[in-house]
Amino acid sequence: MISALFIYNQKGEVLISRLYRQDLKRSIADIFRVQVISNTEVRSPIITLGSTSFFHVRHENLYIVALTKWNANAALIFEICYRVINVGRSYFGKFDEEAVKSNFVLIYELLDEVLDFGYPQNSDTDTLKMYITTEGVKSERAIKEDSSKITIQATGAISWRRSDVKYRKNEAFIDVIESVNLLLSTQGNVLRSDVAGQIMMRAYLSGTPECKFGLNDKVLLEKDAVNRNRRTSNAVEIDDCQFHQCVKLGKFDSDRTISFIPPDGEFELMRYRTSENINLPFRVHPVVTEIGKSKVEYRIVVKANFSSKLYANNVVLNIPTPLNAASVNCSVNAGKAKYVPAENAMVWKIPRFQGQSEYMLTAEATLTTMTHKKAWSRPPISMDFQVLMFTSSGLLVRFLKVFEKSNYQSVKWVRYMTKAGNYQVRF
Repeated sequence: MISALFIYNQKGEVLISRLYRQDLKRSIADIFRVQVISNTEVRSPIITLGSTSFFHVRHENLYIVALTKWNANAALIFEICYRVINVGRSYFGKFDEEAVKSNFVLIYELLDEVLDFGYPQNSDTDTLKMYITTEGVKSERAIKEDSSKITIQATGAISWRRSDVKYRKNEAFIDVIESVNLLLSTQGNVLRSDVAGQIMMRAYLSGTPECKFGLNDKVLLEKDAVNRNRRTSNAVEIDDCQFHQCVKLGKFDSDRTISFIPPDGEFELMRYRTSENINLPFRVHPVVTEIGKSKVEYRIVVKANFSSKLYANNVVLNIPTPLNAASVNCSVNAGKAKYVPAENAMVWKIPRFQGQSEYMLTAEATLTTMTHKKAWSRPPISMDFQVLMFTSSGLLVRFLKVFEKSNYQSVKWVRYMTKAGNYQVRF
């Protein structure tokens, strides 16, 4: 695996350096600063210089860099870098240069636990907080537990969960959260669309329960030969997915069931992406006409494509205006719209948008004369929103079963939410 891990600031100064093997020297840190940080033309996250490969991730004002001289698994190395970021955010609230400089002793201690001789060991924050603590960061469980129990959990087969968890009421909450990315052409054609989703779970279950989870996914339904033709018509085709470490991947490969022993509390069970058969929650039909050199007329129509029983909250449209706009008069039949000169745009806010509804904005922008006329680049209209109980991918939770040796009854709750990612419409 990796031979060293460095954390740089934007200037290329080394904030953290940890050498795990003898095949690299500390002076190699200067090569990355000269070849990558100082070179604005470098865009690839993997740079091979000589026999050393540099894997880097940008986060806030930091570079997290892993080095190896071996033919290592690139995806696993990037996962380590992101795990280091997540551990830092969990401990310090944010992971930036200031947090690193203020907590460098604790970061070195964490790196020694997360990586051993360059191999990943344990990056579960709940477990780490039980035995790597400070005055500000101390797990409630660590206060109650003695050192022997902490050791058993940290080194056991199920490091993410204790065996003696107890609740008076056993509940499981599932949130399916999707971000829709869209780019529409001026003719209304979809140039790019995809959905990035995550399934968050909060498990308040006693003991060590085994959960089985089912989705209306084509991959998961392929083994169901009896009802395949009838049930895959509304199935979702997932392009790729990533699971929490608690999921038993062997069972997923053999019979396509998501089986797991959940951590106690909140965690991300699954992350996925799909680009097929996406239900766009909103359609925007813009008509923008430039009248001579002194005026631009707008007519923007927005329609909600989801069910009339559902509502979108905090809908915001950012409609660009020319840089030489002197004044803009706009009127809407829902919400409020105003011209924001600092952003060179009109901002249209609709607090509550019912499904199947259609609203319109009309506006007229007066332009000032310019000595050198430049063509208006017409940046796209961007949109922000949240729609509860709706998924653009069509993904649905078919079932969640909880099996525990005491056979207690558990209550399951499922919630869906779709929000805007990079939702843009050209005009």
